[in-house]
Amino acid sequence: MTSVLSFVNLKGGVGKTALAVNFAAYCGKNNIKTLLVDVDPQTNATFWCMDIDAWEEHAKNNGTVANLLGFRPQTFGEAYPPDINNIIKKGVFGNVDLIPSHLDLFTVDLDLAGATGREFRLKRALEPILKNYGIIICDCPPNLTIPTQNALAASTNYVVPISPDYLSGIGVGILLTRVNQFCKDLQGHSLKLSGMVISREGRPAIHRAQTVSALRKQFGVDVLKIQIKERVAVSESAERHCSVFDHDDDDAKMEFALMSQEILLRL
Repeated sequence: MTSVLSFVNLKGGVGKTALAVNFAAYCGKNNIKTLLVDVDPQTNATFWCMDIDAWEEHAKNNGTVANLLGFRPQTFGEAYPPDINNIIKKGVFGNVDLIPSHLDLFTVDLDLAGATGREFRLKRALEPILKNYGIIICDCPPNLTIPTQNALAASTNYVVPISPDYLSGIGVGILLTRVNQFCKDLQGHSLKLSGMVISREGRPAIHRAQTVSALRKQFGVDVLKIQIKERVAVSESAERHCSVFDHDDDDAKMEFALMSQEILLRL
C-alpha cells in the first residue's frame, strides 16, 4: 500500500518544506517512485523544485493543487477539475514528481466554505494514481485550514518538524490534540505519527538544549534521534532548485539521509 505522509506543524519557520523536499529527494534516489504534493499557498516546495517562469507556464496550461481542491475550475472552461495526470509536473528530481501549489490557496477556505466533502477532495484526486507511487509526501502550511485538512485526510502517516525554541516546543501538544480530534471528526480516520524531527538547530545555547531535552523527555521515542542543523547548504539548494544531496555539503547530506532512513523505518 502506498504511504501518504504529511509534514505538518501549526508554527511556521520550523523546516517543514526543507524536510519534505529533501525526504522526497532521498526516496527518489533510493528507487522509490515519489510524488511531492505542495498544499502550502506560500508555494515554497514548488519554487524549490522549479523556477517561477516554469511554474507560471505549468499553472496556466496544466493547473495546480488549487484545481484539484475545486478552486478556479473556470480557468479551463470545464465543469470538472482537470485530470491529475496533467497537473503532475514530472521529474523535478530523480524519481520524484510534483503537484505544484498556487497562491489561490490563501482564500480557498472562503471559496469552499459551503462545499460538501471539502476535506476529501485531495484524497479523491489521488486515488487513481496511488498505484503509480511508492510514497506520496505533502508539504503543509502552518495551520489546520482546508489545504492541511485535505493533506491529513489523504494521509496514512504524518511527521512533525520542530525547531528548538520555546514557542515551537509548547505548540506540539496542541497540534497532536488537534490532529487526533480531526481524525475522530472524520469518523475514525487512521493517521499514524511517524516521528518528530528537531530541525533548524542553530548555535549551541542553554535555552535550546533545555527545549530539546524537554521535548525528548515528554515525547520519548516519537522524537527522531538525528537533529537537522541550520545550514547554508539548505537555502543554497533551494535557490538552485536541487536537493541537498546534489550540494557539496557532506554534513548536510548525512543529516538528511539519516533523517530519511529513520522515517522510512517508522513507515
